[in-house]
Amino acid sequence: MVLKRIRISIAKFILPIIHIIFKILKSNTRAINYLNEKKTYSNNSYNFQKEITHLLENKKLIGLDVGAQGGFNSDKFFPQKYNKFFQTILVDPLKDSLENVHSDHTIYKGLWSSKELKKLFILSKRPGSSSMFEPNNKSFSIYGFKKKDFDLFKVTETKMVECDTISSCLQDLKINKLDFLKIDTQGSEFEILKGLNEYKPLLIKCEVQIFPMYKNQSSWTEITNLLNKLGYIISDWRKIGSHATRTPVEMDMIFIPNFFNELGKNLILRNKNEYICLMLISGQIRLLKESLKILNLESLKFLDNLEDKFFN
Repeated sequence: MVLKRIRISIAKFILPIIHIIFKILKSNTRAINYLNEKKTYSNNSYNFQKEITHLLENKKLIGLDVGAQGGFNSDKFFPQKYNKFFQTILVDPLKDSLENVHSDHTIYKGLWSSKELKKLFILSKRPGSSSMFEPNNKSFSIYGFKKKDFDLFKVTETKMVECDTISSCLQDLKINKLDFLKIDTQGSEFEILKGLNEYKPLLIKCEVQIFPMYKNQSSWTEITNLLNKLGYIISDWRKIGSHATRTPVEMDMIFIPNFFNELGKNLILRNKNEYICLMLISGQIRLLKESLKILNLESLKFLDNLEDKFFN
């Protein structure tokens, strides 16, 4: 206790001095962003491979990556040492984006809330920003883009692509459950989530745009409201890119089953080991421990004294 008080006192003394230095260097924001990134990924230093192997008992987690340019977990949302625990399904209507990428299953379609043909707006200078919606150049400055960069979002081609629902595609692959879902589709996330139907992932990573970058895309609140009705709760969010606002205009939101209601509680109870694995993989250690207590589920011995470094 005494050492803790000393550490706090030293920090209170040093931090104002550091702030003045960063202010003089005009690097406050850069320093804060750097520290936030280190904090976000602080639990990546742990290695839970042994524990996950025991929990899964030679089974694999089913991971669906929609908008999978670069391959599964290409943005390193979690450490790539855990990729081997997933049976992966990659979805992208642009075949070139998945060249030389390994996956257990690959779907070259668009995903939507129903089976239909949709127009895809292709941006050859920035293919990762291609979308089912046309870019809205009025919003680019809010995202920190300079006028000279607006040309990156010029639509160079449109094509009609076959779209289907998540549930229909998984049924075609004879896959009857889904553990991890990642969606990064430049504005069509809401429509894709409506196609989940009977599939209930244990962890969802979904890109949302607070200020729409595309014309006529759904509001980010429609995504959160839909997932709330399906029994999910936001457990984390991670900002993406620059912004002209004080809060991020674009972020990855992380959803887990809401263990305070019956829908979420039952989903966890039916898939306890998979839930624990995904919470460890995504670094949500403290929340994992608290949720197990709330659900009156027996914790694992190795968790008892495990520190969540995010809160240091």
